[in-house]
Amino acid sequence: MSGSPGLSYFLRRLSQAVLVMFVVVLGNFLLIRLAPGDLVDVLGGTTDLSPEQALALRQRYGLDQPLLMQFLRYAGNLLHFDLGFSPRQGAPVVNVLLERLPTTLALVFLSLFLSVAIGTAVGVLAARRAGTVADFGLSLVVLLFYATPSFIIALLLILGFSVYLPWLPSAGISTPGLDLEGFAKLLDIGRHFILPVIALSTFYTAIYGRLSRAAMLEVLSQDFIRTARAKGVPERSLLWRHALRNALMPIVTMAGLQVSSLLGGAVLIETVFGLPGIGRTAFDAVMERDTNMLLGVLFMSSLGVVCVNLLVDLIYRLVDPRVELA
Repeated sequence: MSGSPGLSYFLRRLSQAVLVMFVVVLGNFLLIRLAPGDLVDVLGGTTDLSPEQALALRQRYGLDQPLLMQFLRYAGNLLHFDLGFSPRQGAPVVNVLLERLPTTLALVFLSLFLSVAIGTAVGVLAARRAGTVADFGLSLVVLLFYATPSFIIALLLILGFSVYLPWLPSAGISTPGLDLEGFAKLLDIGRHFILPVIALSTFYTAIYGRLSRAAMLEVLSQDFIRTARAKGVPERSLLWRHALRNALMPIVTMAGLQVSSLLGGAVLIETVFGLPGIGRTAFDAVMERDTNMLLGVLFMSSLGVVCVNLLVDLIYRLVDPRVELA
């Protein structure tokens, strides 16, 4: 059967993803549970709990049980997608995360799309004019973006486009006090995302620019490109339709690997711009020792990264049919 190799490959990759998720869940649980202090210690520092009250809280949240029992209970709850209760938020963890997940997904995937699109275009143009002044200028700009931390770019963007030129909002996801609906609300949210997306994507734009330039130079030196050029294939078609398609494999690979880095960068960017996303929630959970919330954030983030990498493996076949899935 023609579809059996692809199905076998998918099932094998799916089993590997399940194993990776188990290791990640176990590692995250042990890392957080073995750290000194817990939520009750934090509450005791702010509300002056008595020993009896502290013991009652630990019994309520299962913190008095052996570590193995705590993990088995936690893993069993995960099978039902029950991430526990957050005392700090006063709500189930899954409800809080699902409410804030769209903000982080929008930030991460808009940044990923922008960085891949611009970085690839810059790399192709630089490779086309390799060794010229244009190539040197583009490489210099790419190197500048690569060397500048995202939080510095974020602060410069706020200073330039929110303070000196008050064109764009510097914080939040919508304008307070405005009761907007439909397209007007979507436009307002979009304006709040412009600066965070630019700040998060600049570093990764530089990575894809450097990567696509190197991949294009390698492809342009191959025999089939010289043969196509000798046959009279237009240069634009040769560059964008033939060379770029063969240079996309390392770019697709890097895009899948960079999702986890983008999620890590979202913590900083969401904090700087005051966006109510998963990254900001993780930061607050660390500061407040909200272990259930932190475990929920780590689980959702890890699940997203594993799923994206599984999807990238399947996209390989669409980008290059020569890739074997068996």
